[in-house]
Amino acid sequence: MKIQQISIFLENEAGRLAEVTRVLSDGNINLRAIMIADTADFGILRVIVNDPVRAFQILEDAKFTIKSTDVLAITVPDRVGSLADVLALFEKESINIEYLYTALDKVGETAVIIFKVEDVEKGLKVVEANGLSSPLQI
Repeated sequence: MKIQQISIFLENEAGRLAEVTRVLSDGNINLRAIMIADTADFGILRVIVNDPVRAFQILEDAKFTIKSTDVLAITVPDRVGSLADVLALFEKESINIEYLYTALDKVGETAVIIFKVEDVEKGLKVVEANGLSSPLQI
């Protein structure tokens, strides 16, 4: 499933992450997946939320620097080798994965993984052709 990810650029200082989550909470936005990457000076917080359009507006109004990106949400069985199997499909089709992280949801005996791939439409075709979907509630 193709979904919207919001990237929030933050100064690497105490309280900035708490401020973002507070702003989202005050706006009744529910986090479905979250990941942060940082350097010495700044961080990039990547989130999947229940209402990306509204969350984008709330964050923009709060003066955060943000960007919206298409990503893929894929359900995999919660067992040894599941991720390797999905990665092999992408490798076979020469789909470059820029990064990935897991969602907060776990549905039964499955996990949801968020993939940022270089060519989202090509990746989506592989996902759909192989019956990989996500019950992630956005």
